[in-house]
Amino acid sequence: MHFSPIRTAIIAVVAIVGLLLAIPSFLSKDQLAAWPGFLPHQTVVLGLDLQGGSHLLLQVNKQGIITERVGELRRDARTVLANDNGIGNLITLNAAGNGIEVELTDPTQKAAAVAALATLQNTVSNSMFAVGGVSELEFGETPDGKLTASLTDQGVAERMSSLVAQSMEVIRKRVDELGTTEPQIQRQGTDRVLVQVPGFEDSTRLKDIISRTARLTFHMVYPGLTADQADAQGLPAGTYILPSNDGGRELLYEDVAIGGESLVDSQPSFDSQRGIPVVSFKFDTRGAVTFGQITSANIGKRFAIVLDDQVITAPVIQSAITQGTGQISGSFTTQSANDLAVLLRAGALPASLDIVEERSVDASLGADSIKSGMIAGIVAAVGVLSFMVIAYGLFGVFANVSLVLNIVLIFGALSALGATLTLPGIAGIVLTIGMAVDANVLIYEHIREEQRAGRSPLQSINSGFSRAWTTIIDSHLTQLIAATVLYFMGSGPVQGFAVTLALGILTSLFTSYTVTLWLVGIWFRARRPKTLKIQHFRFIPDGTKIPFMKISRYVIIFSIVMSILSIGSAYFKGFNLGIDFIGGTAIEIQHVGGPADAGQVRELLDGLGLGEVQVQGFGTPTDVLVRVQAQEGGQDADQVAVTKVREALATQSYEIRRTEAVSGTVSGELAYKGIIAVIVALVAILIYIWVRFEWQFALAAVTTTTHDIIMTIGLFSITGLEFNLTSIAAVLTLVGLSLNETVVISDRVRENLRKYKKMPLPELIDLSINQTIVRTSLTSFTVFLALVPLVLFGGEVIRSFTIAMTFGMLVGMYSSIIVNGPILINFGLKARADIPEDKNKLKNSEGAQV
Repeated sequence: MHFSPIRTAIIAVVAIVGLLLAIPSFLSKDQLAAWPGFLPHQTVVLGLDLQGGSHLLLQVNKQGIITERVGELRRDARTVLANDNGIGNLITLNAAGNGIEVELTDPTQKAAAVAALATLQNTVSNSMFAVGGVSELEFGETPDGKLTASLTDQGVAERMSSLVAQSMEVIRKRVDELGTTEPQIQRQGTDRVLVQVPGFEDSTRLKDIISRTARLTFHMVYPGLTADQADAQGLPAGTYILPSNDGGRELLYEDVAIGGESLVDSQPSFDSQRGIPVVSFKFDTRGAVTFGQITSANIGKRFAIVLDDQVITAPVIQSAITQGTGQISGSFTTQSANDLAVLLRAGALPASLDIVEERSVDASLGADSIKSGMIAGIVAAVGVLSFMVIAYGLFGVFANVSLVLNIVLIFGALSALGATLTLPGIAGIVLTIGMAVDANVLIYEHIREEQRAGRSPLQSINSGFSRAWTTIIDSHLTQLIAATVLYFMGSGPVQGFAVTLALGILTSLFTSYTVTLWLVGIWFRARRPKTLKIQHFRFIPDGTKIPFMKISRYVIIFSIVMSILSIGSAYFKGFNLGIDFIGGTAIEIQHVGGPADAGQVRELLDGLGLGEVQVQGFGTPTDVLVRVQAQEGGQDADQVAVTKVREALATQSYEIRRTEAVSGTVSGELAYKGIIAVIVALVAILIYIWVRFEWQFALAAVTTTTHDIIMTIGLFSITGLEFNLTSIAAVLTLVGLSLNETVVISDRVRENLRKYKKMPLPELIDLSINQTIVRTSLTSFTVFLALVPLVLFGGEVIRSFTIAMTFGMLVGMYSSIIVNGPILINFGLKARADIPEDKNKLKNSEGAQV
C-alpha cells in the first residue's frame, strides 16, 4: 500500500506517454498539422475495411518462370553449339518441360558439346549477402544418347525468391506513379506479394497496372512468310508466332532486337495527324545507338513492338531513327495510354504474377464500418462502466479509471507500432473493455473474502491484490496464447483483431493491477476506513451451496447429446462456408433510392452463365450480398464475372460497395491453417496448464475447451451462419475466454485440495464452484455487456463473428462451472496427502486463506 515515488512516477509517465501517442489518432488533418512538432504525430493506420481501398495478393507464376527460362536455355544452347563451336545438333524440349535435349548430328563431337553446354551453368541466389549460390542446371544423358540440360528444383526456388524481391520494387514504382498515399507492399512466404492501396477503389484498374508484366521488346518481322504459311510449312529456325492486337498473328524472329530495359521515359501523348492517343518513348544513349543501327539496316522491313507476348503494332521502317525516340500506337483510350506509360516508366515485372486473392471496399462502406464500430464501442463502454459503479461503488470507479487508461494505452500502442486498425480490430478493443475488468472483479472478490475472514481493511486489500495476481497471470496468459496463435496463423483483418486483443491483454495487466492498486492506496491513506464496503450489487448471494456434482451425470449426458448433435449436423448438413474456404467472389451491393429486392437481383443474374449464384439480404434493407462460385477460368474469369454482375445491376440502380475474390488455392490454404491454428492453440494451452497445475487439470481444461469448440461450430452448422476466416478467430478467442473461467475455478480447486485433505472430492469441487460463482457471473456479464452492442451495432460484416462469440461465452461459462468438475473426477484427481499444511509453503493462488 506504500507506493515508492519511482513506482508512482512510472505510472504517471506511462499514462502521459500513452495519452500523447493516442491523441493524434483522434485529430483531423488540420488539427494534426497544428499539433506541436516535438510531440508524437504517428497515428493509427486504418485498414481497408475502414477507409476503403484495394487489397491484392499476387503469386509468382512458377510454370511461367520455368517456361521462359527453358526458352532462354534453348536459344543460348543453340548459340554456343552451332554458332560458337560449329556443332550440328537438334534441340528439343524434354518430356518434363523443365529442360532441353540435344541430339548431335555428329556423335564424335559429344565431348565438345558437353563442354560447350557446361558454359551455360548459372548460380542463383535470393540474397545479395549469400555466398556462392545454387546451381541452376543439371546435365545428363538419355539412354538413346541425347545430351540433357535441366533446371534444378533448388535453382527454380531461388530464382522465384529473387524475382519476388525484384517484383516488389517494380510494383512499388507503379503504385507510386498512381499518386496514392501509404501503399503497403509486403512479401508473403517465398512466392507471394501482398499489395494494399488505401483510397484506391478501382480494383480492376489497379490489378491491370500491378499484375501486367509490361515486358516491352522489339523484334524484326520474318519477311516473305505469313504466320499461317509458317504453320503449314513449318517454322523457320529461330522464329515464333505471336498474336497481334488486330486479331491476327505475326511471324517474328525470336531474338530480341532491343529490349524495354533501355527505355528512360514514356509519356502518354496524342497523334494529331491520326487523332488517336499514343504512347511516346525514349531510349537511353546506348539504346538510341542500337535503335538507330537497327532502323538504318532494315529500311523497308517491318519492325514489331511486342508487349507481354502480344504484337501492339508492326509498322514498316521508313527511315533511320537516330534520335532514340519512338511512338506506340494501338487501340488506346486516354486512360489506357496513360496506364501503359506508367507501366513502361516503372519497368517490366521480372515474372508473371497471378492474382490469388482480391478485396476492395468502397469508402462509404468504410465510413459506415467506422460509425458502427464507434457506436458499438460507446454503448459497450457505457454499459460496462455503469455496471461496475452499480456493482462496486467507489471501487468500481477505481476499476473504471483503470479501464479508460487501458483503452488509451491500446490506442497509444497501436499508434506507436504503426499498426493497422480493422473492423475486427475494433471488435477486439470492445471485447477488451469487457475482459479488462475481470482482473478487478477477481481482486475485489478476494478483498471481500479476506474481510469476511476477519482481516483488517489494510490486510484485506494487501492480501486481495497479492493473492489474485497468480490467477490473473494464468487467465491472461491463456488468452494471450490464443491471440498469438491467431496472429501468426491468421491474415489480414484477423491479424488486426489478434493485435488489438493481445495489446489489450498486456495493457490490462498493468492497469487492472498496478494502477488500481495505486488508486486504492491513495484513497485508503486519505480516508483510513474502519470497514470496506466493496460489493453493492451481485447476481448470486454469498455462501451458496448448490450441489453441482449431484446433477453432473445429467449435465454430462446433456453435453454429450449436444456435442453429438453438433458433430452430426456438421457431418450431414455441413456449413455455410464463406469464400475464404471455398473460393469464389462475394459482392456487397446497395440499392440507390429504396429497399433492395433480392428476387429482382436473382433474376438479373440468373441468365449470366456464372454457375451457382447466391443472393441474400445483408445488413440494412438496401443491402444485398451476392456470392458467385469460383469460375473455371481462374482469376481472370472471376473478374469477368464481377464485370458482368456490375453491368447487369447498374441497369437497376445498384452500386457495388465491396468485393472479395479468393482463388481455390488460397481458400484451401486458409482452411488448413484454420484447423492447424485451433490444434496449436489447444496444445500450447495444454502444455501451459500442465506446467502450472497437475496433468488432470490440463486434460480437463482441454477437454472442456474442446467441448466448447464443438458446440460453437455446431451453432454455425445448425443455424447456417456463414463460416469464414473470422469464425476461426471467434473460435480461438473462445478458447481463451473459456479457459479464463476454467483456470479460476481450477485454481480454487487446487487451493481447497491443500486445505481440506479429507473432504470428498465431489463436495470439494462443489465448494470451489460456489466460492467462485459470484466472480464468474459478474465477469461473464461484463463480457456479455461488451458483446451485445457488437451484435446489435457492429455491422453485418462481423455479425457471425460476434454472434458466435456471444454464444461461445455462454457455453464456456456453463462448461467451466458444471462440466469441468465431473471431468476432473473421471480423470482421477485426488487430494494430495503429501502437501504440507504450513501456510508459508502454500503457493499464492486464487482464494488462498492465510
